[in-house]
Amino acid sequence: MENLKEKIKQIRANFDTWERDLQDPSIISDQEKLLKLSKDYNEAKEVLEHYRRLEKINREIEELDQSLSGETENELATMVAEEKQRLLKEQAELTEHLREILNPANPNDKKNIIMEIRAGTGGDESTLFAAELFRMYSRYAEKRGWQAKIISSSRNTLGGFKEIILEISGKNAYRYLKYESGVHRVQRVPETEKAGRVHTSAATVVVLPEAEEVDFKIDPADLKIEATTSSGHGGQSVNTTYSAIRITHIPSGITVQCQDERSQIQNRERAMSVLRSRLLDAAEAKKRQEMSAKRKSQIGTGDRSEKIRTYNYPQDRVTDHRIKLTLHNLPTILDGGLDELIDGLRKADSN
Repeated sequence: MENLKEKIKQIRANFDTWERDLQDPSIISDQEKLLKLSKDYNEAKEVLEHYRRLEKINREIEELDQSLSGETENELATMVAEEKQRLLKEQAELTEHLREILNPANPNDKKNIIMEIRAGTGGDESTLFAAELFRMYSRYAEKRGWQAKIISSSRNTLGGFKEIILEISGKNAYRYLKYESGVHRVQRVPETEKAGRVHTSAATVVVLPEAEEVDFKIDPADLKIEATTSSGHGGQSVNTTYSAIRITHIPSGITVQCQDERSQIQNRERAMSVLRSRLLDAAEAKKRQEMSAKRKSQIGTGDRSEKIRTYNYPQDRVTDHRIKLTLHNLPTILDGGLDELIDGLRKADSN
């Protein structure tokens, strides 16, 4: 608790400084500084609000203890004891939440994410499965009050996705969805299968923390930017304006294309967001490789070629292979009911 108080003391000092700085014309005119300062200020404000609530609860518990002195068996004593139990529960939850905020396991946990879903083995069936994964994550985001927005997509004539890239914006999105990277396998009878045989196909999910300009600087001289016409199913042009954008980062060879926004400027902004996130992830992947000998996570290596989960339709079964967890509620999970899986993965990762 003393360690927590020391951190709160430092945050209060910073908060007062940041509050004054936000009124400074020289900072207001500098968008980069203003963005970072506003982010720090809002995070500190949330921490201080939680801590004020915790202090209030502590005082209320002390007052209840005093009122209970000498009273053990009457109706009032029972009511006071019940209220104390409620406050103790909230006290523990708030304390744990503050510790989690102040000591994040991953500095990217608070960030929005870029999610990339790609069809894998299994032909057309894998593209349909990729579309179902997209819907599953979109529904999960909706249930948490987050926003999911498509950045780029490539459909086939069956309505499946060869590839879809989306941005999911919301509080702690990366903290909850970072475990979804890997190969997702589906076992079911395809609609096109007349003999009723169960087929296995797969799709790959990549989850990247969304990198802001303050997180990762890109030299404009390292970019090759091309404007093209948007394309639909089969690659045919769907309009004659050059609104689609393709950006190549020359040193790394990474290429990003975005065509789902209406204007070239919007597509460029979205493509740059994906590019920054991929470059940041590549840098962090290098760090993870260096640290892998020091720490082995219970939930796997983070290798995107790793098979992490199987969705078995005939048995109404979902199995996460990293934590050996099997659930028999496939329709609920595909409708965004991922809480039990994600909670299990977070718990395993914290042990």
